[in-house]
Amino acid sequence: MDMEKILKHMAWANQQVIGKISELPAEALDAYAVNPEWTVGTIVRHIGSASNWYLWRLLDRESFSAEENLYWEKRREDGDEESPKMQDLKYVLEVLRDSDAQLLEQSRKPDADIPREFRGEQHVFKRSTILSQAVHHATEHRAQAVSALEARGFTSINLDDFDVWSYQIRVGE
Repeated sequence: MDMEKILKHMAWANQQVIGKISELPAEALDAYAVNPEWTVGTIVRHIGSASNWYLWRLLDRESFSAEENLYWEKRREDGDEESPKMQDLKYVLEVLRDSDAQLLEQSRKPDADIPREFRGEQHVFKRSTILSQAVHHATEHRAQAVSALEARGFTSINLDDFDVWSYQIRVGE
């Protein structure tokens, strides 16, 4: 399977699973499995915020115009997990729709070294490593959110309905 298909699946699964979460009663967003600080609402906001962050890591910010710098400053501010906008699941879905599409575009570029600061240190990561981490991160947290829901009795979302098999059957790729 190529990176493009994996990213398309991630984008589809993000929309499907978080879309289903948005249909649940409001108290479902307060569900957690073990750690009460990691509620479903927090996890969903984290997925959206992180997608923006992975994309940000891939961009050639050295060549940004002044307008692009302003756009990204605002986008990163609005996409912060604590931003009032991120409290709205419809907004999270919009952030994901845009970020996931741009991550897909990034996957079409040649693999290259991407130097960035990470946890206070300079590192060089391959484009493919950052894209792979974006996919695994979203998958991990979708599963975490659904597990938290199940732990609190919200059992209507079955992750098997959103695996790669289901993606191929439903989307035809």
